[in-house]
Amino acid sequence: MRMLLLIVLAGMLVAVGYFAYSAMTVEGEPIPTQGYLALALGAGFSVIVGVGLMVLLFFSSRRGYDEPPHFK
Repeated sequence: MRMLLLIVLAGMLVAVGYFAYSAMTVEGEPIPTQGYLALALGAGFSVIVGVGLMVLLFFSSRRGYDEPPHFK
């Protein structure tokens, strides 16, 4: 069962690599400077949001905000 999973995942990795390579070799106009800037800003903003959410997750877990309420 584990070997089948490894074969399927390796096949998916090869397929993704092939499609990524074929997308990079398409003929046409290169990406303008504004396109690279938008790509960098979008990726950077996504990383900042992801890191911020993970910080909030760990903060709330360590402070005990995730515990169920205790009624008396």
